[in-house]
Amino acid sequence: MKRFERFFGAWTAAILVFLYLPIAILVAFSFNTSRLNILWQGFTFEWYRAVWSDAVLVRSLENSLRVAAIATVLSVLLGTSGAWLLHRYRFPAPSLWRTLVYVPMLVPEVTMGVSLLILFVVIHLELGFTSIIISHVTFCFPFVLVAVDARLAGLDPALEEAALDLGATPVQAFRKVLVPYLMPAVISGALMSFSLSLDELIVTYFTASAGSRTLPLEIFGRVKKGLDPTLNAISTLFILLTVVLAVTAELIRRQGTPQAAKLEEAS
Repeated sequence: MKRFERFFGAWTAAILVFLYLPIAILVAFSFNTSRLNILWQGFTFEWYRAVWSDAVLVRSLENSLRVAAIATVLSVLLGTSGAWLLHRYRFPAPSLWRTLVYVPMLVPEVTMGVSLLILFVVIHLELGFTSIIISHVTFCFPFVLVAVDARLAGLDPALEEAALDLGATPVQAFRKVLVPYLMPAVISGALMSFSLSLDELIVTYFTASAGSRTLPLEIFGRVKKGLDPTLNAISTLFILLTVVLAVTAELIRRQGTPQAAKLEEAS
Protein backbone atom coordinates (compact mmCIF):
# COMPACT_ATOMS: atom_id res chain seq x y z
CA MET A 1 0.00 0.00 0.00
CA LYS A 2 2.85 2.38 0.75
CA ARG A 3 4.23 1.83 -2.76
CA PHE A 4 0.85 2.64 -4.26
CA GLU A 5 0.57 5.75 -2.09
CA ARG A 6 4.02 6.91 -3.20
CA PHE A 7 3.19 6.21 -6.83
CA PHE A 8 -0.11 8.11 -6.77
CA GLY A 9 1.46 10.90 -4.76
CA ALA A 10 4.23 11.26 -7.34
CA TRP A 11 1.68 11.08 -10.16
CA THR A 12 -0.40 13.83 -8.56
CA ALA A 13 2.68 16.00 -8.09
CA ALA A 14 3.65 15.48 -11.74
CA ILE A 15 0.18 16.55 -12.90
CA LEU A 16 0.29 19.67 -10.73
CA VAL A 17 3.74 20.57 -12.08
CA PHE A 18 2.50 20.04 -15.65
CA LEU A 19 -0.49 22.32 -15.02
CA TYR A 20 1.16 25.12 -13.06
CA LEU A 21 4.75 25.23 -14.33
CA PRO A 22 3.84 27.26 -17.47
CA ILE A 23 1.96 29.75 -15.30
CA ALA A 24 4.88 30.00 -12.89
CA ILE A 25 7.28 30.65 -15.79
CA LEU A 26 4.99 33.34 -17.19
CA VAL A 27 4.80 35.09 -13.82
CA ALA A 28 8.56 34.84 -13.27
CA PHE A 29 9.40 36.25 -16.71
CA SER A 30 7.08 39.19 -16.14
CA PHE A 31 9.89 40.48 -13.88
CA ASN A 32 12.65 39.77 -16.40
CA THR A 33 14.69 42.70 -17.71
CA SER A 34 15.16 41.04 -21.11
CA ARG A 35 12.83 42.36 -23.81
CA LEU A 36 13.27 39.16 -25.80
CA ASN A 37 11.86 37.32 -22.77
CA ILE A 38 13.73 34.10 -23.53
CA LEU A 39 16.65 34.12 -21.07
CA TRP A 40 16.62 35.48 -17.54
CA GLN A 41 18.81 38.58 -17.26
CA GLY A 42 17.64 40.39 -14.15
CA PHE A 43 14.75 41.55 -11.97
CA THR A 44 12.61 44.58 -12.83
CA PHE A 45 9.13 46.10 -12.49
CA GLU A 46 9.53 47.94 -15.80
CA TRP A 47 6.92 45.88 -17.66
CA TYR A 48 4.27 46.50 -15.02
CA ARG A 49 4.85 50.25 -15.38
CA ALA A 50 4.72 49.85 -19.16
CA VAL A 51 1.27 48.28 -18.95
CA TRP A 52 -0.32 51.50 -17.65
CA SER A 53 1.43 53.63 -20.29
CA ASP A 54 0.05 51.48 -23.11
CA ALA A 55 -3.16 53.25 -24.13
CA VAL A 56 -4.44 50.33 -26.23
CA LEU A 57 -3.99 47.82 -23.40
CA VAL A 58 -5.63 50.13 -20.87
CA ARG A 59 -8.58 50.74 -23.18
CA SER A 60 -9.05 47.02 -23.79
CA LEU A 61 -8.89 46.45 -20.02
CA GLU A 62 -11.59 49.07 -19.50
CA ASN A 63 -13.70 47.31 -22.14
CA SER A 64 -13.28 43.98 -20.36
CA LEU A 65 -14.23 45.43 -16.98
CA ARG A 66 -17.28 47.17 -18.44
CA VAL A 67 -18.50 44.05 -20.22
CA ALA A 68 -17.84 41.85 -17.17
CA ALA A 69 -19.70 44.22 -14.83
CA ILE A 70 -22.81 44.45 -17.03
CA ALA A 71 -22.79 40.72 -17.79
CA THR A 72 -22.50 39.96 -14.07
CA VAL A 73 -25.47 42.15 -13.12
CA LEU A 74 -27.66 40.61 -15.84
CA SER A 75 -26.50 37.10 -14.97
CA VAL A 76 -27.35 37.61 -11.29
CA LEU A 77 -30.83 38.87 -12.15
CA LEU A 78 -31.53 36.04 -14.61
CA GLY A 79 -29.91 33.30 -12.57
CA THR A 80 -31.50 34.24 -9.24
CA SER A 81 -34.97 34.72 -10.69
CA GLY A 82 -34.68 31.50 -12.70
CA ALA A 83 -33.63 29.49 -9.66
CA TRP A 84 -36.45 30.98 -7.62
CA LEU A 85 -39.03 30.13 -10.29
CA LEU A 86 -37.78 26.54 -10.56
CA HIS A 87 -37.91 26.22 -6.77
CA ARG A 88 -41.26 27.88 -6.11
CA TYR A 89 -43.36 26.68 -9.06
CA ARG A 90 -43.88 23.19 -10.41
CA PHE A 91 -43.10 23.13 -14.11
CA PRO A 92 -43.68 20.06 -16.27
CA ALA A 93 -40.50 18.02 -16.76
CA PRO A 94 -38.37 19.94 -14.22
CA SER A 95 -35.35 17.72 -14.92
CA LEU A 96 -35.48 18.78 -18.56
CA TRP A 97 -35.44 22.46 -17.63
CA ARG A 98 -32.47 21.98 -15.34
CA THR A 99 -30.64 20.02 -18.04
CA LEU A 100 -31.21 22.87 -20.50
CA VAL A 101 -29.69 25.25 -17.94
CA TYR A 102 -26.54 23.13 -17.78
CA VAL A 103 -26.10 23.04 -21.58
CA PRO A 104 -24.30 26.44 -21.90
CA MET A 105 -21.88 25.28 -19.21
CA LEU A 106 -21.03 22.09 -21.13
CA VAL A 107 -21.13 23.11 -24.79
CA PRO A 108 -17.65 23.69 -26.31
CA GLU A 109 -16.86 27.37 -26.50
CA VAL A 110 -16.16 27.22 -30.24
CA THR A 111 -19.62 25.76 -30.85
CA MET A 112 -21.23 28.42 -28.70
CA GLY A 113 -19.28 31.20 -30.38
CA VAL A 114 -20.21 30.07 -33.88
CA SER A 115 -23.87 29.53 -32.97
CA LEU A 116 -24.13 32.97 -31.38
CA LEU A 117 -22.45 34.58 -34.38
CA ILE A 118 -24.98 32.91 -36.70
CA LEU A 119 -27.81 34.10 -34.45
CA PHE A 120 -26.62 37.71 -34.51
CA VAL A 121 -26.26 37.62 -38.29
CA VAL A 122 -29.76 36.18 -38.70
CA ILE A 123 -31.40 38.79 -36.46
CA HIS A 124 -29.22 41.56 -37.99
CA LEU A 125 -27.60 42.54 -34.69
CA GLU A 126 -24.41 44.45 -35.31
CA LEU A 127 -21.38 42.96 -33.58
CA GLY A 128 -20.07 45.06 -30.73
CA PHE A 129 -20.43 45.46 -26.99
CA THR A 130 -24.11 44.45 -27.08
CA SER A 131 -23.37 41.14 -28.81
CA ILE A 132 -20.47 40.46 -26.44
CA ILE A 133 -22.59 41.11 -23.35
CA ILE A 134 -25.41 38.89 -24.62
CA SER A 135 -22.90 36.13 -25.34
CA HIS A 136 -21.29 36.38 -21.91
CA VAL A 137 -24.63 36.36 -20.13
CA THR A 138 -25.53 33.19 -22.05
CA PHE A 139 -22.77 31.16 -20.39
CA CYS A 140 -22.49 33.10 -17.11
CA PHE A 141 -26.04 33.11 -15.75
CA PRO A 142 -26.23 29.26 -15.45
CA PHE A 143 -23.45 29.42 -12.84
CA VAL A 144 -25.53 31.84 -10.78
CA LEU A 145 -28.66 29.72 -11.25
CA VAL A 146 -26.91 26.53 -10.17
CA ALA A 147 -25.43 28.19 -7.07
CA VAL A 148 -28.74 29.73 -6.00
CA ASP A 149 -30.67 26.56 -6.83
CA ALA A 150 -28.35 24.52 -4.63
CA ARG A 151 -28.87 27.01 -1.80
CA LEU A 152 -32.63 26.88 -2.24
CA ALA A 153 -32.55 23.08 -2.07
CA GLY A 154 -31.55 23.38 1.60
CA LEU A 155 -34.10 26.07 2.43
CA ASP A 156 -36.36 25.26 5.35
CA PRO A 157 -39.95 26.27 4.44
CA ALA A 158 -40.52 27.07 8.10
CA LEU A 159 -38.32 30.17 7.74
CA GLU A 160 -40.74 31.97 5.44
CA GLU A 161 -43.77 30.63 7.29
CA ALA A 162 -42.40 31.88 10.62
CA ALA A 163 -41.87 35.35 9.18
CA LEU A 164 -45.43 35.43 7.85
CA ASP A 165 -46.82 34.22 11.19
CA LEU A 166 -44.95 37.04 12.93
CA GLY A 167 -46.75 39.61 10.79
CA ALA A 168 -44.39 40.12 7.87
CA THR A 169 -45.84 40.65 4.41
CA PRO A 170 -44.72 38.31 1.59
CA VAL A 171 -42.43 41.08 0.29
CA GLN A 172 -40.92 41.65 3.75
CA ALA A 173 -40.46 37.93 4.25
CA PHE A 174 -38.65 37.69 0.93
CA ARG A 175 -36.47 40.73 1.63
CA LYS A 176 -35.61 40.01 5.28
CA VAL A 177 -35.53 36.21 5.29
CA LEU A 178 -34.89 34.75 1.85
CA VAL A 179 -32.54 37.40 0.49
CA PRO A 180 -30.08 37.11 3.43
CA TYR A 181 -30.29 33.33 3.19
CA LEU A 182 -29.55 33.34 -0.56
CA MET A 183 -26.93 36.11 -0.48
CA PRO A 184 -23.85 33.81 -0.15
CA ALA A 185 -24.92 31.88 -3.26
CA VAL A 186 -25.77 35.07 -5.15
CA ILE A 187 -22.40 36.67 -4.35
CA SER A 188 -20.56 33.45 -5.16
CA GLY A 189 -22.31 33.19 -8.52
CA ALA A 190 -21.69 36.87 -9.25
CA LEU A 191 -17.96 36.57 -8.58
CA MET A 192 -17.75 33.46 -10.74
CA SER A 193 -19.63 35.19 -13.55
CA PHE A 194 -17.37 38.24 -13.36
CA SER A 195 -14.28 36.03 -13.48
CA LEU A 196 -15.56 33.99 -16.43
CA SER A 197 -16.58 37.06 -18.39
CA LEU A 198 -13.36 38.92 -17.66
CA ASP A 199 -11.05 36.31 -19.18
CA GLU A 200 -13.32 34.88 -21.90
CA LEU A 201 -11.57 34.68 -25.29
CA ILE A 202 -13.12 32.19 -27.71
CA VAL A 203 -16.78 33.27 -27.54
CA THR A 204 -15.70 36.93 -27.56
CA TYR A 205 -13.55 36.29 -30.63
CA PHE A 206 -16.64 35.32 -32.64
CA THR A 207 -18.96 38.04 -31.34
CA ALA A 208 -16.75 41.15 -31.05
CA SER A 209 -16.06 43.90 -33.55
CA ALA A 210 -12.85 45.78 -34.25
CA GLY A 211 -13.97 48.61 -32.00
CA SER A 212 -14.94 46.42 -29.05
CA ARG A 213 -11.76 44.49 -28.37
CA THR A 214 -11.49 43.16 -24.84
CA LEU A 215 -8.22 42.50 -23.05
CA PRO A 216 -8.08 38.74 -23.84
CA LEU A 217 -8.55 39.56 -27.54
CA GLU A 218 -5.80 42.19 -27.42
CA ILE A 219 -3.42 39.81 -25.69
CA PHE A 220 -4.22 37.05 -28.18
CA GLY A 221 -3.57 39.36 -31.11
CA ARG A 222 -0.23 40.56 -29.76
CA VAL A 223 1.01 37.09 -28.84
CA LYS A 224 0.71 36.02 -32.49
CA LYS A 225 3.15 38.80 -33.42
CA GLY A 226 5.85 37.71 -30.98
CA LEU A 227 6.89 37.61 -27.33
CA ASP A 228 6.22 40.76 -25.33
CA PRO A 229 7.10 41.02 -21.61
CA THR A 230 4.31 43.56 -21.17
CA LEU A 231 1.86 40.78 -21.95
CA ASN A 232 3.48 38.66 -19.24
CA ALA A 233 2.83 41.46 -16.77
CA ILE A 234 -0.82 42.01 -17.71
CA SER A 235 -1.39 38.25 -17.82
CA THR A 236 0.03 37.93 -14.31
CA LEU A 237 -2.36 40.60 -13.07
CA PHE A 238 -5.21 38.79 -14.80
CA ILE A 239 -4.23 35.49 -13.19
CA LEU A 240 -4.03 37.10 -9.76
CA LEU A 241 -7.45 38.72 -10.13
CA THR A 242 -9.02 35.48 -11.39
CA VAL A 243 -7.58 33.48 -8.49
CA VAL A 244 -8.79 36.04 -5.95
CA LEU A 245 -12.31 36.02 -7.43
CA ALA A 246 -12.47 32.23 -7.61
CA VAL A 247 -11.23 31.74 -4.03
CA THR A 248 -13.56 34.45 -2.71
CA ALA A 249 -16.53 32.89 -4.52
CA GLU A 250 -15.76 29.48 -3.06
CA LEU A 251 -15.35 30.83 0.47
CA ILE A 252 -18.63 32.73 0.27
CA ARG A 253 -20.39 29.70 -1.18
CA ARG A 254 -19.33 27.54 1.77
CA GLN A 255 -20.52 29.86 4.46
CA GLY A 256 -23.94 31.24 5.25
CA THR A 257 -24.79 34.68 6.48
CA PRO A 258 -25.23 35.35 10.24
CA GLN A 259 -28.79 36.52 9.57
CA ALA A 260 -29.71 33.20 7.92
CA ALA A 261 -28.17 31.24 10.78
CA LYS A 262 -30.18 33.20 13.34
CA LEU A 263 -33.36 32.67 11.38
CA GLU A 264 -32.75 28.94 11.16
CA GLU A 265 -32.19 28.75 14.92
CA ALA A 266 -35.32 30.77 15.58
CA SER A 267 -37.42 28.47 13.41
